[in-house]
Amino acid sequence: MDWKLTDDRPIWLQLSEQLARGIISGVYPPGSRLPSVRELAMQAGVNPNTMQRALAQLEQDGLAKAERTAGRIVTEDLQVLEKARLAEAKIKASEYLHGMEQLGYDKAQAVEMLKEETK
Repeated sequence: MDWKLTDDRPIWLQLSEQLARGIISGVYPPGSRLPSVRELAMQAGVNPNTMQRALAQLEQDGLAKAERTAGRIVTEDLQVLEKARLAEAKIKASEYLHGMEQLGYDKAQAVEMLKEETK
């Protein structure tokens, strides 16, 4: 996974969001085992405690569950995954519309540009 971390928000939150994107995009398929805390921390270049907090957030969001012998497993609940995917899509759409508004376009113009791009 390509980790992109910034200084403007808590690292654990950014890690959790990136892992969630990996789950909803299929990098980590439903029912698959997530890498260990130490593996992920090493990959991201962060303290294992920080990664532990990020993974705990995934569990709280219902995207992963801890199993004693298998580590953390991605949820197989497709409704939870689709709900998370839709929430992420809404964030991206809102970011797009906000960015276009800053360029002086209204929502109708921004939507029309998208339609043109997909032709």
